[in-house]
Amino acid sequence: MNKSLVAVMLIALLIVSCTKEKKQDPFQIGKQHIGLLTDSTQVKDLELAFPTDSIVKNIMGDEFSGSVNDIEIYDTSSGKPLLILTPTQALDSTAKIKSIHIKDSRYKTDKNISSISTFSDIKNNYKISGIATLINSVVISVNEINASFTIDKKELPANLQFNMDLKIEAVQIPDNAKIKYFMLYW
Repeated sequence: MNKSLVAVMLIALLIVSCTKEKKQDPFQIGKQHIGLLTDSTQVKDLELAFPTDSIVKNIMGDEFSGSVNDIEIYDTSSGKPLLILTPTQALDSTAKIKSIHIKDSRYKTDKNISSISTFSDIKNNYKISGIATLINSVVISVNEINASFTIDKKELPANLQFNMDLKIEAVQIPDNAKIKYFMLYW
């Protein structure tokens, strides 16, 4: 009887260990991840996060300049840009990623927000943490997902486009205003 119990336990263990884990969606955006890229991924590990994509590291100047160099990720099949990553430190393979500019509309949050969403999509799905007025744009912050969305002032009514001192509120931004930039910050 002990041998049959051990055999049943071994078979159960084998079945449990062979079940497939849920595969991470490579285009899913979360608060601390985007696809396989997490807030703790180092520059040296980018090939693991983007195994089939092309990674372009722009080296400008030298290691003494102190400037941060962006890393561009391209879809190898189409040649289109996917993401632009900014590391915390230039020319350091152990640096982590501090910001991500999302270029490809396939990257979406769990609430289906992407780079082709509108202001209405953002305000209907997330709590807006802040709105900053810049010279040519308005930046909407959403702390829930560590994101910011930039909307060009050309999308705003004419009376809001040229006054830098005017504090713009969410109710003043048209629902159909398109996102110009979608950024994540860690």
